Amino acid sequence: MNIAIVGATGNVGRKLLEVIDKLNFEFTELYLIASDKSVGKKITFKNKSYSIVGLNNFDFSKVKIAFFSAGSAIAEKWAPIAAKKTIVIDNSKHFRMNKEIPLVIPEVNPESLKLYKNKNIIANANCSTIQLVLALKPLHDQFKIKRVVVSTYQSVSGAGKNHMTELEEQSKLVLDKQKVSSKNFTKQIAFNVIPHIDSFMEDGYTKEEWKMTVETKKILDPNIALSATCVRVPVFVGHSESVNIEFNSAVDAKKIRECLEKAPGCKVVDETKDGGYITPVESSGDFVTYISRIREDQTQKNSINMWVVSDNLLKGAALNAVQIANVLIKKYIN
Repeated sequence: MNIAIVGATGNVGRKLLEVIDKLNFEFTELYLIASDKSVGKKITFKNKSYSIVGLNNFDFSKVKIAFFSAGSAIAEKWAPIAAKKTIVIDNSKHFRMNKEIPLVIPEVNPESLKLYKNKNIIANANCSTIQLVLALKPLHDQFKIKRVVVSTYQSVSGAGKNHMTELEEQSKLVLDKQKVSSKNFTKQIAFNVIPHIDSFMEDGYTKEEWKMTVETKKILDPNIALSATCVRVPVFVGHSESVNIEFNSAVDAKKIRECLEKAPGCKVVDETKDGGYITPVESSGDFVTYISRIREDQTQKNSINMWVVSDNLLKGAALNAVQIANVLIKKYIN
């Protein structure tokens, strides 16, 4: 089982290596692929030194699975080329809404993986969608969800390494009472929040908000109505979501809590006391998605509120991709 990671030097690429190690994902040969400026650099993994190789000259017939974590532009050009010789698991947004390509969260819709042969490409869902749908799935199975209203608090790592560096640099400037200018964000991110992720659409929503809506429908149920507001916050790692869910039948907080306590990939930490909930700091580096602040909506019948937190680089990207590969190997390929 030879594998490749395209975008091996980026945030998600490095997390893929971490997840492969922690899950003891078995491979024979590993190829680390990145941009020309990184070619020849060394990465040590499992006590072995690997040289970064370039994308232009790589022969994808050498590998059984290629993890792509290099963004939409690279995926658009190179994933179809690679897919002629291998199976691609892509972390970008480019293929998610292609009807012929499965969009997969293993705990939610693993059966969709049987469609991988259509294009030899499998799409990883958006980070904010993954943790949301992971929590929605068991609730929808048991109570049937009618409508979801979600506000996200998304960390800067979801945008990339340059954005993380900018938050760090801006924070230092603010604390030193120096002038702050933004390079990668539309406004100052340090000690601020920005209600704008991805580009604006004609209806006033952003593409990040649109992605959450259409991906949830594709993965879980097209009949679920969803409205999202996506906000970038000055947190390095970990996305948080405030979620209001309206059901078709009567629910209460106790039933919701009992359902979620059995949900795969989720952990309920919900105590009505100081610190009885999870924040991004606690979720960083953890494989599970945490659910806190479960309570009934006093203004809307059959509705509850909850707080969902997850490491966006792990379950929101790298972990989900490796879990896809594990199911693929176990059930669909030799």
